[in-house]
Amino acid sequence: MSHLDIDNIPSTPGKYKPDKSFRFNSSTVFSLSKLTIYFPLFLCFLLIILLLSTPSSTPSPRRHLSSGTHRSTITLPHKLIHKSARPRLTTGHTVLVTGAAGFVGTHVSLALKRRGDGVLGLDNFNHYYEPALKRARQKLLEKAGVFIVDGDINDKDLLQQLFDGVLFTHVMHLAAQAGVRYAMQNPGSYIHSNIAGFVNLLEVAKSTNPQPAIIWASSSSVYGLNSKVPFSEKDRTDQPASLYAATKKASEEIAHTYNHIYGLSITGLRFFTVYGPWGRPDMAYFFFTRDILKGKTITIYESPDKGSVARDFTYIDDIVKGCLGALDTAKKSTGSGGKKRGPAQLRIFNLGNTSPVPVSRLVSLLEKNLKMKAKKKVMPLPRNGDVEFTHANISLAARELGYKPTTDLEAGLKKFVRWYLGFYLGSNKSSW
Repeated sequence: MSHLDIDNIPSTPGKYKPDKSFRFNSSTVFSLSKLTIYFPLFLCFLLIILLLSTPSSTPSPRRHLSSGTHRSTITLPHKLIHKSARPRLTTGHTVLVTGAAGFVGTHVSLALKRRGDGVLGLDNFNHYYEPALKRARQKLLEKAGVFIVDGDINDKDLLQQLFDGVLFTHVMHLAAQAGVRYAMQNPGSYIHSNIAGFVNLLEVAKSTNPQPAIIWASSSSVYGLNSKVPFSEKDRTDQPASLYAATKKASEEIAHTYNHIYGLSITGLRFFTVYGPWGRPDMAYFFFTRDILKGKTITIYESPDKGSVARDFTYIDDIVKGCLGALDTAKKSTGSGGKKRGPAQLRIFNLGNTSPVPVSRLVSLLEKNLKMKAKKKVMPLPRNGDVEFTHANISLAARELGYKPTTDLEAGLKKFVRWYLGFYLGSNKSSW
């Protein structure tokens, strides 16, 4: 049987009988002749259409945001994104700041924009603490020319659109689920944000060409139950005291993996108890201020030996200087298209004030600035992930980043209280 007869085979089993009615005739020959003439013309016409619709291969200095390739439900305002991400100076960087509406993210974004860098923010404005404060920070950034995309780092399609549309030289990754105690209530949020979100970001970054350099926020909490002081980057960090600390430690190891396999330049920054204007309401200095003003009793924890819990409080402006120093000294990534081309930079730094202060001293300074006495209740430190003390050795950051904190707790709290009274109570003493 000829292969030309296949279409005449019945769909059900039975004896095959050739259809004798089919015959070539003059009209059939004429139709085939026309097909022979016009088919090549049709192919030529189709080829012209394809050539005209194919994008030019000429390199463009600016990438274009995809409008249909990815499935993110967020409609991106292309013009605002490009305007925000465009450096004012020819030597400026183009930086994606995740967690841009957060405490550190807001200050870092403002500092980058002021000096002439292009800055695009990304934040999901979650409800871990009052979203109204984050929206207020957003307005502050908008006035400075920084646009924030309302989205999540776990949305890979969204991230891909941003990286397709903007040629980022650096990523300042500050988005995270913060807070030590909240991890006991909602552990899944820490895995989702601090581990899965970080991996998602690195996955998109490693496949970008050229790859950006990554600077990201780790935490002093990784030192966990370490009793050697001050804490050095060379110390062991395998005894986390909280799930939050464990996720930050895991992220440090993940950073090592992506640096080793894909050639991403990655710098981790271990922040030590950051405080200041526009701070986080879940931090002790913040809710102590609120409760003292309301006449509520505040709880001060003490260590098993009846000593006061101490923290290496670090003012936000000093942290910002450290972040910018890390960004400016970050070397280029060495990968291309997800493949490593050579060894890439991998660093970790402590950013602290190297001067631990007892929490009891913090309360005394707040009382002085608020001109009110606090109602205090002293209790043993609970087993909720908190540690007795933190103390940073910053010699490495000083040598490599030029990091040098200049604000002590007394001066920093004075600035914070002035901002707090202005923001929440409408006082004219606000410095913002």
